[in-house]
Amino acid sequence: MNKKTLERWSPQKSAELYGVPEWSEGFFSVSEKGELQITPKGGKGPAVSLLSIVEGLRARGLELPVLLRFSDILHSRLEMLNRGFTKAMREAEYQGSYRGVYPIKVNQQEHVVEEILRFGRTFNHGLEVGSKAELIAALAYLDDPEAMLICNGYKDEQFIELALYGLKMGLNVILVVEMTNEVPLILKCARRLGIEPQIGLRVKLSSRAGGHWTESGGDHSRFGLTSAQVVEALDRLRQQNALGYLKMLHYHLGSQIPNIRSIRTAVQEAARFYADLVIEGAPMGILDVGGGLAVDYDGSKTNFPSSRNYTVQEYCGDVVESVMQVLDQLEIQHPLIISESGRATVAHHAVLLFNILDAGHFEPRAATAELAEDAPDILHSLKETLSTLNAKNAQECFHDATYYRDEIRSLFVHGTITLRQRAQGEELFWRIVNRIAKLIKERKYVPDELEGLESSLSDVYYGNFSVFRSLPDAWSIDQLFPIMPIHRLHEKPGRNATVADITCDCDGKIDRFIDLHDVKRSLPMHELKEGEEYYLGVFLTGAYQETLGAFHNLLGDTNVAGISIKDNGEIEFSREIEGDSVADVLFYVEYETKELTQMMRRKAERAVQQGGITPAERRRIMNAYQAGLRGYTYFENE
Repeated sequence: MNKKTLERWSPQKSAELYGVPEWSEGFFSVSEKGELQITPKGGKGPAVSLLSIVEGLRARGLELPVLLRFSDILHSRLEMLNRGFTKAMREAEYQGSYRGVYPIKVNQQEHVVEEILRFGRTFNHGLEVGSKAELIAALAYLDDPEAMLICNGYKDEQFIELALYGLKMGLNVILVVEMTNEVPLILKCARRLGIEPQIGLRVKLSSRAGGHWTESGGDHSRFGLTSAQVVEALDRLRQQNALGYLKMLHYHLGSQIPNIRSIRTAVQEAARFYADLVIEGAPMGILDVGGGLAVDYDGSKTNFPSSRNYTVQEYCGDVVESVMQVLDQLEIQHPLIISESGRATVAHHAVLLFNILDAGHFEPRAATAELAEDAPDILHSLKETLSTLNAKNAQECFHDATYYRDEIRSLFVHGTITLRQRAQGEELFWRIVNRIAKLIKERKYVPDELEGLESSLSDVYYGNFSVFRSLPDAWSIDQLFPIMPIHRLHEKPGRNATVADITCDCDGKIDRFIDLHDVKRSLPMHELKEGEEYYLGVFLTGAYQETLGAFHNLLGDTNVAGISIKDNGEIEFSREIEGDSVADVLFYVEYETKELTQMMRRKAERAVQQGGITPAERRRIMNAYQAGLRGYTYFENE
């Protein structure tokens, strides 16, 4: 086999380059054609190319950017979680049972909630709510008397009444006390309505977890009761002859907990609270371990904030084992365990797809014009630095080039050199930097000031999307998401680039990418081909992103398509939802589109009267204006 054959690129190399086997949980893979494909039922079902889905949507008139929702992945994730706890309990001979609940706040979209409840009925999977609006949605959609409806968050009297009415109608509703003053309010409403409430206490653990949400646990957590407040609530219930209503202990350590040790420590502490409440005479019976089951966004399987150092099965086993360790010593009956795994349930099912509009290459032109003999000395010095540059003096040349570049800019500001001369100087500077980056690429040791030099030369690929609308966590908390091309994966990518969106904000970019060992500052990309689309996918976006997105630059919701894959591999397009029009987003910020149109019409007529435009031009202007109001807020193909 010759050297050329050994160096040939392959789809498998692309899969390794973008870490697909590590982060995809078996739902995504690279086909022999070099296209990213999805297997929404894991290894049990057919695989379909994402490119074929894009082509099918565009043929039907649904343009990019588009958010794809795969309901089959939701089903797979729910099954994995419920069967994981069932297996762990069976192997440990746990005497209680498990009920999962989905926290609506993670993704409140109607389609998502409906699908979770539809498939989750097999496991009596319920819901968790934290506001009146979420409760109202849950009361209407939850129709399984065996499923749990957990009511967290601060509660006014109307919230409590609605929850109690749900209980009276046969739903399994538990009101979780967040503050001690909620106890008398719950009892007051329950007695007025003639309902025996089911009450839980949310405890504030001393245990804390790493990652982005460390403040969810510990003494300064916003939610929950301290140990003294738990005792106070317990005494209040006893004094009101209402101790029999206390059925559950609840805690929440945080979202995306990367370290399994943190989970074990928290469960053990919570189990001690639970045990003492039983000893105090409360009937109990339910332990809610909250959320926190992490998603391995970068595939590194470590305790890095965007990863996790445990499997779902290990999580289930450690929760069950930790509860048993505490309660078995005290001969206390095993409770029903509830978990509120939202991120791990929905993250994988959504994929954001967008097209690249253009690319900016941060490199000098192929040739630099010769310097005139009377060019400023500093330009000749910079050119001499380029001619003498070698591997041994690379660091010294970088210092010299940076000094000359800064001096040239200063001279330009003071009018000493011309624009053309400044341009020549910067071309020379970037030629030097490019050559240095190549020289140090193979070095084992690179000086600090030359670290990241190659990243600073990365291209910028301009994507047809908004970071603020579709990936707010990438902007606000530096959340990492897997990002990669969905086609041309049989070709070796020849560029390194960051991704910029179409907002006019310097933060509208992605310049941090997943890596098994660190965070990459650029992403391998293919050279754009004239006349051909280039598509990128952002994966694991199903948790929080739609709800938290902002209307920066009045860029609205993207188009959405629900996708199901039949057993024969046929793609079923369902629940197509058109993204926001310009009129929609203007309405959100209180503009009246009829009034805007009328104002524009008056302005156009004034221009006609003043002779600036003709009546026919007025008609064309108004047609364009009204078409713009109806149009997609993102870039549209003609």
